[in-house]
Amino acid sequence: MRIGELAERAGVSTRALRYYEQQGLLVARRSSNGYRQYEESDLRLVQEIRSLLAAGFTLEDTRPFVDCLRAGHREGSACPESVAVYRRKLAEIDADLRTLIRRRAEVAGQLARACPGCVLSPEENDDHADDRELRRAGAPRGQAGTGRLLDGVVPPVQDDRAGP
Repeated sequence: MRIGELAERAGVSTRALRYYEQQGLLVARRSSNGYRQYEESDLRLVQEIRSLLAAGFTLEDTRPFVDCLRAGHREGSACPESVAVYRRKLAEIDADLRTLIRRRAEVAGQLARACPGCVLSPEENDDHADDRELRRAGAPRGQAGTGRLLDGVVPPVQDDRAGP
């Protein structure tokens, strides 16, 4: 198939495909008229690359997965090199979460010092149990905007101060 067809079927631009080729992730054969020609298996490679990029991996991170598919495996994650990339990425995400939790605790502490009566409390009439609303203790609900707290991954910091 030609580059335009692969791009359409994979949901990417032809520019992206040329870039993947430049980075050595795709190999285009050339027809007699010089047009790039791709195999059906190249569609699977592009889908794997796009899936990993969407999950936050870098283009370089996708290389072991592409190599694994090229080696004939049904899944790009079937090779030890791909598993190693997954483990490294999880470790990076865990480190990022720890950093965010520390930052959140710092900001919550600053809020507690700046606004002693402010608390984070669950919203009662929202179907998302991990949403929180900032309000003054005793103030009616709905007077402050809500925000997501990392989709429930980071628990709210408890207010340790004695209540009034």
